[in-house]
Amino acid sequence: MTDAARTTATITRLGQQGDGVAEGPLFAPRTLPGEVVSGIVSGSQLTEVRIETPSETRVQAPCRHYKSCGGCQLQHASDAFVADWKVEVVKTALRAQGLETEFRPIHTSPSRSRRRATLTVRRTKKGAMAGFHGRASDVITPIPDCQLLDPALIRAIPLAEKLAMAGASRKAPLSVTLTASEVGLDVMVREGKPLDGSLRLELARIAGQNGVARLTWGDEQVLMEQPPVQAFGPARVCPPPGSFLQATKDGEAALLSAVQEITKGAKRLVDLFAGCGTFALPLAQDAEVHAVEGERDMIAALDAGWRRAQGLKKITSEVRDLFRNPLLPEDLNPFAAHFDAAVIDPPRAGGEAQIAQLAQARTPVIAYVSCNPVTFARDAKTLVAAGYCLNWVQVVDQFRWSAHTELAASFTLDS
Repeated sequence: MTDAARTTATITRLGQQGDGVAEGPLFAPRTLPGEVVSGIVSGSQLTEVRIETPSETRVQAPCRHYKSCGGCQLQHASDAFVADWKVEVVKTALRAQGLETEFRPIHTSPSRSRRRATLTVRRTKKGAMAGFHGRASDVITPIPDCQLLDPALIRAIPLAEKLAMAGASRKAPLSVTLTASEVGLDVMVREGKPLDGSLRLELARIAGQNGVARLTWGDEQVLMEQPPVQAFGPARVCPPPGSFLQATKDGEAALLSAVQEITKGAKRLVDLFAGCGTFALPLAQDAEVHAVEGERDMIAALDAGWRRAQGLKKITSEVRDLFRNPLLPEDLNPFAAHFDAAVIDPPRAGGEAQIAQLAQARTPVIAYVSCNPVTFARDAKTLVAAGYCLNWVQVVDQFRWSAHTELAASFTLDS
């Protein structure tokens, strides 16, 4: 390919996925605003990108795997740039809905703190290879020096390879999810061979020799030396295999701190999309909580954690699909049920149906935790239109070096 076939472009901004955007629009991965770049145009993508004039905010990636690994998108940008960009992503989403508010300084989780990773593991002629896929590729990149993951997960890479050698076919890779718990590794494997007696014994042997607390193969539990508990306040909870968990302990603590501040003084709370009790259980140190979640196994884990804990106030729980069957004003009205605050932590789709009911019920205080600025802004507009004040937003970056942004926000009903 000659230089004559290359196109030169100037990057004007970053898109929602962290790629640089030039006029067209033309998307160029791992570029920064203000940079002059060249590459080969392929549809709306600029490939074989070469940086002709680098940005002052460009840095050397801290991880040696960054060039070939697809796990991170923004290691080529300074920490200050990424922090400012993530806050601006939320501000832009709010401005699109005609909203502004106070923004607190962003909280960023440290490197090597991600407590869960899903590795792709493929058998080879000589053994097995575990890692992440390259960007837009099915090639597996080994990640022995990953700067993102908790060291306990890095140490478990050989375990993932042993599991593949025992139970993967030569045709398809395994998906191995590793989660660091309070007592050891929680391991969930997908796409493996069907379990039979000899494979079950071999897997249990491998797990037992490698500090595994629980091993799940497909939908079957192969081994549980001890429950792989997570600490939520004073409670210890054993989440179902692969169930939702905040990405880092540090990020979880930052979100919880914001939620505790927002709901301070509440005597009875409702926790919507409660999961396994990330917020409900710590909040029960000071208030009665009604926890609502669509997954029965997660509510069961929350309830078991509450019953074993000491010093918590009453937690009631309910399995309910809050997308299709949100709590209604008669369920939420503070004069009937005495909920003087609500916590809502919906998936990426947001909590549109439930937010509408909260607004009608006029729940006095709402702590909104979001993993999607766009759906958060949409729901915030509903609340503000109903008479709520958006007091402040706290952006939390626990998906370091990615385009993913999380936040906690404080809403109170205007008197």
